[in-house]
Amino acid sequence: MDLTEKEILEKLDSGEIRIFEIEKYTDTANQATDIRRRYIENKTGVELNHISKYSIDMTDTSKKNIENPIGTVQVPVGVAGPLLIHNEDEEIETYLPLATTEGALLASVNRGCSAIRKSGGCNVAILANQMTRAPVLKTKSVTDAKKLKDWIKEHFDEIKEKAESTTNHGKLLKIDPIAIVGRFVYPRFVYETGDSMGMNMVTIATEESLKYIEKENDISILALSGNFCIDKKPSALNLIEGRGKSVVAEVVVPKEVVEKTLKTTTDAIVEVNYAKNLLGSAIAGSYGYNAHYANIVAALFIATGQDPAHVVEGSIGITSAENNDGDLYFSITLPDLPVATVGGGTRLETATEALNLLDAKGSDKVERYASIVGGSVLAGELSLIGALAAGHLARAHKKLGR
Repeated sequence: MDLTEKEILEKLDSGEIRIFEIEKYTDTANQATDIRRRYIENKTGVELNHISKYSIDMTDTSKKNIENPIGTVQVPVGVAGPLLIHNEDEEIETYLPLATTEGALLASVNRGCSAIRKSGGCNVAILANQMTRAPVLKTKSVTDAKKLKDWIKEHFDEIKEKAESTTNHGKLLKIDPIAIVGRFVYPRFVYETGDSMGMNMVTIATEESLKYIEKENDISILALSGNFCIDKKPSALNLIEGRGKSVVAEVVVPKEVVEKTLKTTTDAIVEVNYAKNLLGSAIAGSYGYNAHYANIVAALFIATGQDPAHVVEGSIGITSAENNDGDLYFSITLPDLPVATVGGGTRLETATEALNLLDAKGSDKVERYASIVGGSVLAGELSLIGALAAGHLARAHKKLGR
């Protein structure tokens, strides 16, 4: 039943229609979005002139990405590069679309890309591709908890069959570790998820396998997620075990490039990295032994339609720097990058364009995308540590970031 905008607004005011039901009474999701926004404007007295301007089609977005849409927000997108990357399968040379509101970030990453190009490129390795879901199960006693842990190990093949019956792409690799706290059991289901980030996939698969576990054991399933996954929170477990795509990137920067491009010395960078990223992070109890992984990860994630909340995980990792006979050996380790090149926010038109710029949209592209994230973080980290070692950080932010 289609209604005019005036009729819908009147029925919203009277309570006959609820705000999340507007789509039922309009021709398109875009029309419903505009009416919902105007209703909010009328109620609050705030004009949303810029939020109202958008080019994406809300038809699929309102079904798969967001509820009750009223428009979009805009984040400036800049470009850095080109960045030269060597991974196991290909050589990548690409410009980087970075969405941020922090002045000096693009300039910093761009300088890092320049240093990497002058060094012959960086090497990137993808160590793992895995997504996790860890429910919490309640048994009657610690004895039963131990029995359940042993039973899960003994019946892995049956559990795997149940889990994989829900997906054509996901593969249950293992259920490990299985933690016990009192009579609560936390089995960590680990899946390979291909080009998708995989949270929805592994959640559905784990739920199906739990039906089998519950049927065969005298237990209670308290929650499908027991925070042992661990999703969207900093975690030593993910730092060690990895989650999403686990990436390592390295570059050997010649002495003359350190001096001419980064305006400092190899020894200065090594000492700053040791004192700041390693000792400073240790004394703070941080899981991020790095300078600013989150900056680059967030900028790429926002531009390419990744889940921004996963920046919490993407920001953990370790930066290392060594004097290599006068040259600088520099590396970053990103154990926990939940990323995708299909599904989720990658469907959005702007994200599709950014991924196409990287030639990283669609099937069989996720390792290329993860390699680009790794190389980008390496560039940003190298540049910032160089700026700190040279004493240029405040000057750069005064010029570009105020």
